[in-house]
Amino acid sequence: MRQRAAKNGITVQAVSGTYTVLLGFNATEEARQGLLGFALKRTDHTEDESYFLRGFKTFQSVVPNPLPGATYTLMEHPVQAFLWGDYTAKPAHDYSYDVIPLYGKPKELVQGKAVRVRIRTEREATARHAVYFNRGVSGSQAYAWKFGSRSPDEVPDRKAYIWLSRGLEEALLGFIGQADRPGTGLRASVYEFNYLPVLSAFRAAHEAGADVKIIYDARKDPPLNATREAIEAAGLPQEVLIARTANRSYLSHNKFIVLLKRGRPVQVWTGSTNITRGGIFGQSNVGHLVRDSAVAKQYLAYWNLLAQNLPNKELRPQVSALSPDPEGPPPVGTTVIFSPRQTMKALEWYAARLDAAAGSAALTAAFGVNPLLAAVLSKDRDFPRFLLLEKRGDNYAMYAADPDVQVSVGAHLGPDPLYQWTAERLTGFNLHVQYIHNKFLLVDPLGSDPLVVTGSANFSEASTTENDENMLVIRGDTHVADIYLGEFMRLFNHFYFRYHNRQVEDFRAELPDSEAPSGLFLAENDSWTRRYYNPASPKFKIRELFAGSGV
Repeated sequence: MRQRAAKNGITVQAVSGTYTVLLGFNATEEARQGLLGFALKRTDHTEDESYFLRGFKTFQSVVPNPLPGATYTLMEHPVQAFLWGDYTAKPAHDYSYDVIPLYGKPKELVQGKAVRVRIRTEREATARHAVYFNRGVSGSQAYAWKFGSRSPDEVPDRKAYIWLSRGLEEALLGFIGQADRPGTGLRASVYEFNYLPVLSAFRAAHEAGADVKIIYDARKDPPLNATREAIEAAGLPQEVLIARTANRSYLSHNKFIVLLKRGRPVQVWTGSTNITRGGIFGQSNVGHLVRDSAVAKQYLAYWNLLAQNLPNKELRPQVSALSPDPEGPPPVGTTVIFSPRQTMKALEWYAARLDAAAGSAALTAAFGVNPLLAAVLSKDRDFPRFLLLEKRGDNYAMYAADPDVQVSVGAHLGPDPLYQWTAERLTGFNLHVQYIHNKFLLVDPLGSDPLVVTGSANFSEASTTENDENMLVIRGDTHVADIYLGEFMRLFNHFYFRYHNRQVEDFRAELPDSEAPSGLFLAENDSWTRRYYNPASPKFKIRELFAGSGV
């Protein structure tokens, strides 16, 4: 959902997802004069509560030595940015945000006229597309405040697990739980498959009389060892299992489940989430539920092909016939792309869609940026493109030279973080991919005709021609685009600070112990606004994009 409001030279655009609200600000030349930042007051009309929000940064002349882990009211230490995200929102809630420009000087701030924008977050229960992102940031200040340095297993009543899941585990179990009687069924294709509560849910569905069949990757160890042990521990009977063994050098990399009612496909669960503890509670992942029988029918047809356990030379032409190579802009609505395919045309098409962006784009890359996509990102374009990476990768220099390509890389604050920040820890559940496991592309997400591509494939050659993979292509659905964009920016901003903190730490090592880099504190005049209004600065284009002037 998107709403705008303006008053006395200040404009606010709000974009809501399910658990996120992005607020983009704009100010006229007059309103910028002496502007020290914005205070924010949130009113939750659904739960009838209202309060001023808080932040980390302070005016150094007021709080020269912030306490570790402390936060400060934005009425005294305001936001000095033209984009801010509320990542504590709840689904299907009505919110108002009062954005208050502050002037004067620290300790003697003067309030301008508040701009109020009212918005409702997206509903999960009945939407055609229900999207569930886990927290994906165990290494965070919020985890450290709530649970200290304890691992999730050390926190009573599963509270840490519930917080990390952020609804993902519950939604997955709820999806499986719909198959609870004869006449219902499940058709799953999974890669890593060892989280016992989910395996037990499949067993419960089978025991309730549902028709359950699960294709699992039986090609490679060590993941296969964990899968076999979990299958035995959960008591899943062999009659529901289909081992995918052909082409042992490739991966049966899907993570989807088709729900059947009266033998007919009605819903699909897909996304990037492996059925593991690390997939659900550790690295960042998404579960995407599609309540569309036509899409479910295509997934069932694909599942039926995979169930034959064919070698790729036989499977590729049948998969390509089921989901033909895309050409040009996709149709409005939801289409699918399955793998393995006969050619690289699907990957080339992803690069072409990225190349066709008119005003913004965002991409996640868990295993590096494919050269086709990197070549597109290396082009000089006069609009923001955002890239969220697990690691920098070998071709980082190709696209990082363009300041309009904003890059964020997974990281957390270690045992000796900057000044007021609290040390953070990871769950330890993930060995190879610790931070970003999502696989999605957003093209012009804030426009009227956004494109979202999401699923299991890593936008790579192997995921196109070798592995079993599935992707949803969703065009023209602003509901879906707003959810994905809000979550992308939540993750991007979270990791951006932590990644660049490494550079600040190097700088800090050269300073006396009593001296801090000025960027850790708020500017005490309106100089902070200049880069947002300098056309040569990436901040200028980001302000225009999120304040409602871009695509």
